[in-house]
Amino acid sequence: MTVSVVIPVFNEEENVRELHGTLKAVMDSTGREYEIIFVDDGSTDKTLALLEDVRSGDDAVVVLSLRRNFGQTAAFAAGFDYARGDIIVTMDGDLQNDPGDIPKLLDLIKDYDIVSGWRKRRKDPFLSRRLPSMIANWLISKVTGVNLHDYGCSLKAYRRDVIKNLKLYGEMHRFIPAVAKWYGVKITEVETMHHPRLRGKSKYGISRTVKVVLDLITVKFLLSFSTKPLQFFGPVGLLSGSLGVLISFYLTLDKFLFGKDIGGRPLLLLGSLLIIVGVQFIGMGLLGEMVVRVYHETQKKPIYVIKKIIGPGNK
Repeated sequence: MTVSVVIPVFNEEENVRELHGTLKAVMDSTGREYEIIFVDDGSTDKTLALLEDVRSGDDAVVVLSLRRNFGQTAAFAAGFDYARGDIIVTMDGDLQNDPGDIPKLLDLIKDYDIVSGWRKRRKDPFLSRRLPSMIANWLISKVTGVNLHDYGCSLKAYRRDVIKNLKLYGEMHRFIPAVAKWYGVKITEVETMHHPRLRGKSKYGISRTVKVVLDLITVKFLLSFSTKPLQFFGPVGLLSGSLGVLISFYLTLDKFLFGKDIGGRPLLLLGSLLIIVGVQFIGMGLLGEMVVRVYHETQKKPIYVIKKIIGPGNK
């Protein structure tokens, strides 16, 4: 199997047949072996029944039906787990991504590990969809150091060895390029078509912006400090504790050299609080180091990734 196309769908009964027909024609034209994995994310309409009917007429189609609506990230993860292709392509099931762009992604993936779509001429409302997306894309690029115009575009192509090493949760599917940065992957972006939604109801809303910000904090921590938590908590703890010690030292001198009463001064409470906070932060860092060590040693998780071995190997 050369290419796996993974498509999460949720209540898309008006779109699945047309999507399958268009996608099948495009994939047939590439001359590659392929499979199309539809992941039904707990649809409550006729989506699953229609997908089963599509599967009965096309052996290249695989249908995964989740027991309930777990969300887009979980649906992508399920598709990745069952995908057999050397290249894995993802896209939305609402016909806004154009299957005709897939050959462009497949051409570029020869020289890259991830090819990300860019909906440069996006056909969505500006205030409710495009503006929050522009802000989120700018923020994610700055925080992660992976500069992409459109993190939210589901139309992407991945090499199998990249995607199979990633564990997804929360709303992390949009951060795959940033998370994969840890593996030293080569990422590029290509402009793709984007169509307005003609049928069905959009599953996206402004509330997702809050989730994106929270997941971005998680991604930044994982990228920078997942194997060295003390380097995150330690500096904050040292700064807080040092300030607390300096304040306490100043008050001690004030007390014994000048005989001033320091018992009722707010500065004494601040100094004590800063020392306590410093100790707690350093303690959390040390606990984090212990957890990381236990995790990596018991799970035998590597702290490196080998791209290839040149020469004889004996392992």
